[in-house]
Amino acid sequence: MVLKSAAQVFEEQRREKRTPFSVEMFPPKGQLTLDAAREVVEGLRAASPDFISVTCSAGGSGNGSGGQTVAIAELIQDEAAIPAVAHFTCVSATRDSVNQAISDLRTAGVRTVLALRGDLVEGQEPADFPYACELIPLLKDAGFCVGAAAYPEGHIDCLDPRENLRHLKAKQEVGADFFITQLFFNNDDFYRFRDDAAAVGVTAPITCGIMPFLGKSQIQRMVFLCGSSLPAPIIKLLAKYEDDPASLRQAGIEYACNQLVDLGRQGVDGLHVYAMNQPDIAHAAAGAIAAAGLR
Repeated sequence: MVLKSAAQVFEEQRREKRTPFSVEMFPPKGQLTLDAAREVVEGLRAASPDFISVTCSAGGSGNGSGGQTVAIAELIQDEAAIPAVAHFTCVSATRDSVNQAISDLRTAGVRTVLALRGDLVEGQEPADFPYACELIPLLKDAGFCVGAAAYPEGHIDCLDPRENLRHLKAKQEVGADFFITQLFFNNDDFYRFRDDAAAVGVTAPITCGIMPFLGKSQIQRMVFLCGSSLPAPIIKLLAKYEDDPASLRQAGIEYACNQLVDLGRQGVDGLHVYAMNQPDIAHAAAGAIAAAGLR
């Protein structure tokens, strides 16, 4: 069975005037066994995503064959009949490891990869591919549909908004077919970014990555790692439900769903949910999008 690439999903949904909806899952620290992954995939499948992306395993080898990434992507496609997007980080990759990962992905039937630099470990120097821009052409030459990351509030290592846009455009110029954004909590930040990206000639679809906040420590960690800003409504919710974790989790999911609906109504290219291996998050998002008439 040959499944669509992500680029084909975006094109098909554009013709049908529907908003592409996708979700992300990840192998957590250690390993997500295939049996456990199967349960997560089955739960996510019920939300009817157009594709499911799979991150590289935490502390993995730094490329698309790290941990269980390829095996889980293959499971998604073969058992759930949903296109998979395998994350492919390059920060510690060598040409040999990239070639091996390409071979593994081809064997698994994966057609789409998300090319990322990945996080540098303290004291680590990049190997053969310092940035995703160096990796994308090799993946394109290997026949993959290639996605890349976009940063509506700028990358934490790039403080100049103009430089951020130059990096985005450069990824498109070397072959990126689509972009998935880093999480953000204020939709206005994305709308400004979308306008600025269009002004510099970015035409590839940009799908919006949204992550619900589920707890105070989680959101603090995300803000620290990603540099995303917290709007006042979230700060108020954190204060209101500080001693009520269940209500805070529900408020976070509702906030994310409202973000998704607003984005969809503003005609964004796609909606991508960081579901954190929790199917109820994907179901809530899919339900809100469907209720708004966006799917």
